[in-house]
Amino acid sequence: MEKHSRSFCSFLQLNNIICGVNDSDGKIVLEKLLTLLKRHFPELDEKYTRNEIESRETLFPTMIAPGLAIPHARIPGLQTPLVAIACVPGGCDFGGTTPAKIIVLILTPIDDPNLHIQLLSALAKEFENPAVTEKLAQSAKPQELLNHFSCGLSKIPDYLTAADLMDEFPEVLQETDSILDAVKKFAVTGSEELPVVDNSGDLRGVLSLSDLLKYSLPEHLLWLEDLSPIYQLQPFSDMLKTADETKVADIMREEFIQAEVNDPAVKLAKIFLINKISQMIITDGDGKPVGMVTLKNFSAKLFWD
Repeated sequence: MEKHSRSFCSFLQLNNIICGVNDSDGKIVLEKLLTLLKRHFPELDEKYTRNEIESRETLFPTMIAPGLAIPHARIPGLQTPLVAIACVPGGCDFGGTTPAKIIVLILTPIDDPNLHIQLLSALAKEFENPAVTEKLAQSAKPQELLNHFSCGLSKIPDYLTAADLMDEFPEVLQETDSILDAVKKFAVTGSEELPVVDNSGDLRGVLSLSDLLKYSLPEHLLWLEDLSPIYQLQPFSDMLKTADETKVADIMREEFIQAEVNDPAVKLAKIFLINKISQMIITDGDGKPVGMVTLKNFSAKLFWD
């Protein structure tokens, strides 16, 4: 199926861009952007919209990259997205660890999660280089910013793919890593499952925390009625004694569920439901692991992000 595209600029009007903002309070900047949008959509309930934005901030960070804040909400009654941008050269406080210098306010129809996520994803990619944010924050005229989007962030695909929904892996495991190495990576990243690759970066398998538990506690012990002989967690102690000698390749799973970056989001939903899994690995065109989609984050982005 061919992917049609829409232009980001079709949602951004020149008079919805303000440059040279010198307010240090992010809430004041947000109020200015809401005022701009209300001029084009008089029915906009500013109080309701502000509350929706603030409620989302408690669930998901508004600051998604250094210097970039994207307050957003899904609003009933909208037929098309409303977008406004503020350039704050000196930065303002938007709840992040660094000042926000570009603030993009996005309001989308409540019943169009596809476009909502696409806009957020596209903006995150456009501003992943802090130098871009810094440069645009210094724009003296709205036309400069509009020209940038016309040349850069121009096309938004019509449907969501795995690439729009996945999170990059904080770490990958090598086949030759020891179990001790794996334990440390799980501890540092907080991950429940990590991909295992060979020295070429090709996906070879996966290792999860449950795999570690299963390896530590042999299956025959699970059938014991009386667990008192192992109350002292002796099986886990035995495993840890040799954790620096046993390799990840020895206990990893070679059968697992995966999808590719360009797979439509609806295909991922089908995979989740049919296989009754909570997460899946996402690979690129060469079969190398590039990220993971969890059922929790998939649902969050689809329904309430």
